[in-house]
Amino acid sequence: MPRGSKAKYTEEQKRKAEHIEESYEEKGTPKGEAQARAWATVNKQSGGGEKAGGSGKKTSASAKAQAKSDSGKRAAQTRSGHGRGSKSSLESQSKASLMTEARSRNVSGRSKMTKAELIQALQTK
Repeated sequence: MPRGSKAKYTEEQKRKAEHIEESYEEKGTPKGEAQARAWATVNKQSGGGEKAGGSGKKTSASAKAQAKSDSGKRAAQTRSGHGRGSKSSLESQSKASLMTEARSRNVSGRSKMTKAELIQALQTK
């Protein structure tokens, strides 16, 4: 396909480019420049013409489900040791985050507590 060919663009992309081009022309931009700007805008917004996705190989539904499950397991392993009430987890949080946690657990007097006091209260609750 020759360079500059618009054959791989969807009808929606072509309509969008035409509309943008008309808008530029109404503002007094020369036709060639208006067309170039319009296609540049469409390319920026949608990444260019229709493309075959990725490597071209199809992923089965079971492979996708397995990948999702594996991802969840990796995330859980990352969080291990940082469970609810864990001292290392609480110390790594900001005071605002601790306040939110204390609010959800109904810790009384939380608004006047320091970060260290919030950590202690959350560990005991």
